[in-house]
Parts: sequence; C-alpha cells; structure tokens
Amino acid sequence: MSRLAILDYDRCQPRRCSMECMKYCPGVRMEEETIVMDENLGKPIISEELCSGCGICTKRCPFGAIRIIGLPEELTDDRIVHSYGQNRFRLYGLITPRDGVTGLLGPNGVGKSTIIKALSGEMVLNLNDLTETPDMKKVLDYFSGTELQNYFEKLKNNGIKPIHKPQYVDVLPKVVKGKVGELLKKVDEKGEFEKIINALEISNILDRTFDQLSGGELQRVAIAAACLREGDIYYFDEPTSWLDVKQRFSAAKVIREVAEGKKVVAVEHDLIVLDYLSDYIHIMYGIPSAYGVVTHPRGTRVGINTYLDGFLKEENIRFRKSPIVFEKRPPQDSTNRPLLLDYTDISKKLGDFSLNVNGGQIYQGEVVGILGPNGIGKTTFVKALAGVISPDSGEVTGDVKVSYKPQYISSDFEGTVEDLLMSITAIHTSYYKSEIIKPLALENILDSSVKDLSGGELQRVSIAACLSQDADLYLIDEPSAFLDVEQRLTTSRVIRRMADEKEAAMFVVDHDILFQDYISDRFIVFSGIAGSSGTGSEPLQKRAGANKFLKEMGITFRRDPDTGRPRVNKEGSQRDVYQKEIGEYYYLDE
Repeated sequence: MSRLAILDYDRCQPRRCSMECMKYCPGVRMEEETIVMDENLGKPIISEELCSGCGICTKRCPFGAIRIIGLPEELTDDRIVHSYGQNRFRLYGLITPRDGVTGLLGPNGVGKSTIIKALSGEMVLNLNDLTETPDMKKVLDYFSGTELQNYFEKLKNNGIKPIHKPQYVDVLPKVVKGKVGELLKKVDEKGEFEKIINALEISNILDRTFDQLSGGELQRVAIAAACLREGDIYYFDEPTSWLDVKQRFSAAKVIREVAEGKKVVAVEHDLIVLDYLSDYIHIMYGIPSAYGVVTHPRGTRVGINTYLDGFLKEENIRFRKSPIVFEKRPPQDSTNRPLLLDYTDISKKLGDFSLNVNGGQIYQGEVVGILGPNGIGKTTFVKALAGVISPDSGEVTGDVKVSYKPQYISSDFEGTVEDLLMSITAIHTSYYKSEIIKPLALENILDSSVKDLSGGELQRVSIAACLSQDADLYLIDEPSAFLDVEQRLTTSRVIRRMADEKEAAMFVVDHDILFQDYISDRFIVFSGIAGSSGTGSEPLQKRAGANKFLKEMGITFRRDPDTGRPRVNKEGSQRDVYQKEIGEYYYLDE
C-alpha cells in the first residue's frame, strides 16, 4: 500500500513547537531524510517514499497538523492530475463533460471545485509536477487519445466558451459594482432577460446594488448572470446554497433549460435537487483536504444510490462503513407520548410583516420539521417559542428548558472550540465523544479558534453547542447550511438519536427536504407572501404536512425502491400528472 503524507499548512507552526515530528521520527533517528525542513516554506517536508507509516509524527505533533494516509494500490502517482504542493491535496482523475447535466457528488474538500476551475480554464493542471510551471501542452499530452484532449485543445484555442457560476457568491459585492438590473442587461447575450428574471423571481431587486442583497438574492443573481450568457458549457458550483425549497427548484428548472443542446456540470449537496437536475453522476470520494478520486459516470438514480450505499462495486472500494437507508417508518402516534408543551394561536407583527401560527401540542421525543419559503416567519416563530422575542398574542404553556441554534451563527466567541463546548458541558466523557464530537467530526478542530472556523465548521460547532445543553426543547434553525451531503446525513442521524435518547422535542427549520424527510415525525407548514405575511399550520402528521407543502410547491415525490429516499417526479410525467390528480403529492405506497 502506498502512503500519502499530508501537512496542514495552517495548523503547522514550527516556531511554536520543538519539531517533534523530526525529533521522534524513526527514519530521522536513523539519519534518513524522512522529514526535512524546507527553508523557503518554513515548513517540514515528509518523504512519502521513506516514510514507514509508523504514525509517530501524527501523534507527537502538538498541533495535529500531520496525517499519514494509506492509499489503495491503484492510486498511483501517474493518476494524479493536480497537486497543491508537497504533502498537500492531490486529485486523482477528471470528469469528461457530456451533453445534458453532469452532477458531481461527494464531500467538501475532495476536489470538486478544483475540477470546475480546471475545466473552465481558470487554472492549468500541474499533473503533480511541482518543479515547473503548469503547461497546457503537457496536459494535452497526458490526455492524448481521449475526449479530454479534444476538450482542452478547444479550450486552449478559444474554440469553446465556458461559463462558471462560482461557489462563493457572498464575495460578489466586493468585486461587482452597480445595480443588479444594469449588470444583467449588460451580460444578456441571449435576449432572455425578462424570462430569466421572472423565473428566478428577482424582478423586485433590479434597482438594488450588490451590497444591498441577501445571500439568497446574490445566489439567484449569479445564476441569472450565468444563464443569460451564451456559452458552450456551463459550470454551476453549489447553485442552491442560501435558497429556499421553491427557489431551489426554480433555479434547477432554469439550469435544465440551459442544458438543452449544451453541456452543464453541477456541484450540489441537496440530493433531491441533484437528482432532479442531473442526467449523470460522478461520485467523488477520498479524505477531505488530503486527496480526492473521481469515479466513472453513472446514471443519476444508480449514482446517488451507490453513494448512499457507500460501496463502489466496480472499483471494489467501500468509502463509508454502513449504507444510509431511508426507513419507511409508519406514522408516529404522538399522543402516546408524554405532553411536553402546549401553545395557543400565536401572532406577531414586525414592521410591515405579520405572522399568524395555529396552536398545537408538542410531545417528548419527537422531531417536528418546519417547512416553507424564506421570509414568511419560520425563524420568527422559532424565536417566539425560544423566548427570544415575545408574541403579540398567544402563549406557550409548559415548564420547559429551551436550547436554541439560530439561523445566522456568530463567531465572536473568544477562545477555542474546546473552550466553547467546555463552557456548556463536559465534552470529554465517552458518551459525548461518541454521540456528538465524533459524528460531527469535531476532533481535529477542538483546538482551533472559533473566529477562524469556516462556515461548515462553525455550523457543526453550533449544532454541537445546541445539543450539548440540558434542555427539553431544542430549536435548530437551518442546520444543513454550509454542510456537504455526508455531513448533512450524519447531522440528521445525530439530531434523530438525541431526540430519542433525551426524550426531548426538536424543532428543525431546514430547506433540504431529504434532510427533513429523514428526521421528522411531523411537519409544521408555513405559507404566505415573503416580507409581507406568513401563516403557520398546526403540527401535522408527516404525510398530511408533506402533501400540503409539496402541493404549494407544485411538485410530487416518489420513493426509490432500493433506498427509500424521496425522489422528485419529472414535471408533466405520467406519474406526476396522476399523483396531482389524486392529491397525493408526497409519495404513493409501492
């Protein structure tokens, strides 16, 4: 088995340690150059050829900056298409764009964005040659005799025009000035300005500047800008981040229309949207920030099911210990459980916005999913239950302790992740480690400053902080934001298990329907006019709530026969028409 030595340049701090990696390395003690100091980088370099894989350096490093990873034999150096440096991330393989929509499915940090940058011409692959400047001629020679040679040849000679919708739309206000409408008209090369802005519902923000837009508005404007341009291949990196369910499917429909007669590549973590959007799926696996491997294309259904199963049959590789199966659980009878709290009809007026929510009863051990578009009062309702704001009318009865994870997470805590969690509970107990720390993958960031965390890391820490508190009612607002597919599925299992074990109730606001379907016992459905008025239902049985919500969205679901996961029926298909006729939008029992 070959080895990969990964050094986290951000965590490695040679000036603050005694170079324990070199001091305790058996190879160095035998006067081999297993680990040497690079004077230019100011960091140690680990020789993967000389490394024995003993793992002493990984244990001795005071900052946890080193990982020694065993690789399958077939992942040889000649398969590396790009490396970010000595002892840094490596990408094995590349996708070949094809007509229609090709989806990239895998965790964060395994090279999906690197692939898009390479194929869109924003960077040139170095083929693991760190001694010379990356050269397109070498790339063409490497892919000689394949479809990618032809693709890169056209890319080099401007014979193909790629359009790239970037992942991080929140940086747009820093680089784009002017009004939204003026910019979109300027980039409109198809004459479809009115059609696109109406489909994405952004006509009301055309007179605003980019620094006045929310995350969801920036996302829709970025999608519109990409779709209005005339190109040969379109790359959409996480197009549904910040969007609510309705907006996600509106965006997916627009992207599908762009794909007619064109090539589209999409990276997406919402499995239901990815299923609806894609014609083919490339699974990517590996270890985040260490290496990523691209598999051959599969049909959408087979690809997603294979990912959930965690086993690549053709490659004989298991990348997840156990498969993820969506159980077809019978509807839970909440009335058999002890009553936790009771709330009457609740109303609240905030400026020009008014909210009215029907009263209901919440029982111990149940997870209540809250569904609905953005801007119609879901977060306001949760804050009212949490006691963060007081309703104008209505009251909550029941002596309950509340733990609340807000939608927008603050990173202003002074100290490390460990300091934050220790201020809430004893995190080093075996129960806490096995139930929260390990599933949420927090071990490697416990000594990181909260202020330095990425969006996904901060999200997982906030979920852990919320669930760590001793409470009867947990209010969790948008826990899947910034998380990849793997992290979403893991987080859903953690929330579900904590509800069962603590016999506490969970209120979960989220736009990922698969996430909600996986964990929820009942649904509260919100509808209304964004920014004007919102109405919330009483807690509904799962089927009734899902039917109500999906009817308002105008989409129908079916269950995958192998995994039980919900799938969206293609609009206008025989099954879609039939389910709408009989009023069963959720799914039909097979």
